[in-house]
Amino acid sequence: MRTGRLSPHDRDAAVAALAERDDLDILVIGGGVVGAGAALDAATRGLRVGLVEARDWAGGTSGNSSKLIHGGLRYLEMLDFGLVREALRERSLLMRRLAPHLVQPVPFLYPLAHRGWERVYAGAGLMLYDSMGSSGEPGRSMPRHRHLSRREALRACPSLRPDALTGAIQYHDAQVDDARYTMFLVRTAVAHGALAANRVRAVDLLRDGDRVVGARLHDTEHDRFLDVRARQVVNATGVWTDDVNRMTDAPEEFTVRASKGVHLVVPEDRLRLSTGLILRTASSVLFVIPWEHHWIIGTTDTDWHLDPSRTVATGGDIDYLLREVNKVLLDPLTRDDVQAVYAGLRPLISRGSKATAKLSREHAVASPAPGLVTVAGGKFTTYRVMAADAVDAAARAMAVGARSCTDQVPLVGADGFTALRNRRRELAAAYGLHPRLLSHLLSRHGGLVDEVLSLLRADPGLARPLEGAERHLRAEIHYAASHEGARRLDDVLTRRTRISLHTRDRGTAAARPAAEIMAEVLGWDGDRIDREVEEYLRHIEAEHAASEQLDDESAVSAREGLRPAARV
Repeated sequence: MRTGRLSPHDRDAAVAALAERDDLDILVIGGGVVGAGAALDAATRGLRVGLVEARDWAGGTSGNSSKLIHGGLRYLEMLDFGLVREALRERSLLMRRLAPHLVQPVPFLYPLAHRGWERVYAGAGLMLYDSMGSSGEPGRSMPRHRHLSRREALRACPSLRPDALTGAIQYHDAQVDDARYTMFLVRTAVAHGALAANRVRAVDLLRDGDRVVGARLHDTEHDRFLDVRARQVVNATGVWTDDVNRMTDAPEEFTVRASKGVHLVVPEDRLRLSTGLILRTASSVLFVIPWEHHWIIGTTDTDWHLDPSRTVATGGDIDYLLREVNKVLLDPLTRDDVQAVYAGLRPLISRGSKATAKLSREHAVASPAPGLVTVAGGKFTTYRVMAADAVDAAARAMAVGARSCTDQVPLVGADGFTALRNRRRELAAAYGLHPRLLSHLLSRHGGLVDEVLSLLRADPGLARPLEGAERHLRAEIHYAASHEGARRLDDVLTRRTRISLHTRDRGTAAARPAAEIMAEVLGWDGDRIDREVEEYLRHIEAEHAASEQLDDESAVSAREGLRPAARV
């Protein structure tokens, strides 16, 4: 099967094809996980589909999540059994069939603060969680939960305060690199015939009377406009949903409210834990998640009323997360331990509720105008169900009977992954790589690792570590630009590799070496390299300035004062 390469040429060819074709069935606006999933769903039904994204793939919510694939224990406590069951079914499907190369199990410890009743209460809930997670699937995708005494819990997690727990229960969920997963969805959709282009913004909807018949798009890479016609337009823009819906005059069936989630990244050696943690807070839960050589601590859940493209983490957010996690830590974390911070917005369906923490994580599909389908809400784990529901609505409007089959369509890179993983030592020796480095490449590329390794054969210099981010090969930067659709330096450092989170300097030392590698693929001259590096450095400086402020408005002002002017 084609691997859905997202090369610069393929991207520009897709834009040209979108402008020229007059037989498109569905145009999907929004390149987050739901939009990418909808494009794959439509393409595998045999429909002619286009997918456009204003910024980078997963450049919004889908690249800034907790990076978990989970059922949601707190929704079980809310008695939302349907949502939990659906999410756990999807978790099993992703791990076992669709994306075993990208979705991996991760253990969590739930500390018990009370004796007796809490162990019974939490144990019953986790027993139900386990049962829901294994129903309908042959075999088991996760170990069952187990009870630990206080001594056993402290042996597994020496960083916990002995007086903060009476015992614990350990269970498993799964994790994923959300931005890379979304990019793999796009590649899989392209492999099945979809036309996909990032850096293409929908600026208006095309109308024929009351009916939506396409969209006017702005290709910001080449500053050109094009009108793309389609029988149905799917609005999968997340927190920008209302902006697209307002391009029609139709009444709103629902609106989307943005809830900000902030996460901290701290080095692995700062916490002595052999497992992740899930902790109760006054209003929600807090996760401490193992993430490569780091820990992710999050998240917050607060209203966001400002521009969705200006999302920032404030000093108040950082202090809140540190205060909550330090309640159980023997050696408290400080701001100096925080290596990186990132913030994203959850799109929550609103029908009048004022508290984002109480809004539903269930999704909604509506048709605000003939020819337009809107999908919003939900959670990363259930993206496939959301995408199928949206395409179902579009298919009904076109009187198309083909049903969703994405539960049977593995993502590119899944094929051959297990065999390659079993041969990793042999492959590492053949290419002169450390087995741990090859395992790292396999976890990021799966069966497509052969494409990365082929770059080493063609140019042995790409086998060298990237200056300033030695855990990554230079080949990964080249591959991100030549195969994974990266168009800007920020795309590579923030989403394709996560160097911006994994290095103490937020990737500033790696910026120029990475830009020079990208230049070879994208044809940048010296001025463009300088501009990309300067923009990235100012972006990191602006994020730091925002984190020194205590409220959202001040943080946005501080950030905008240092950010480079937006490019047309």
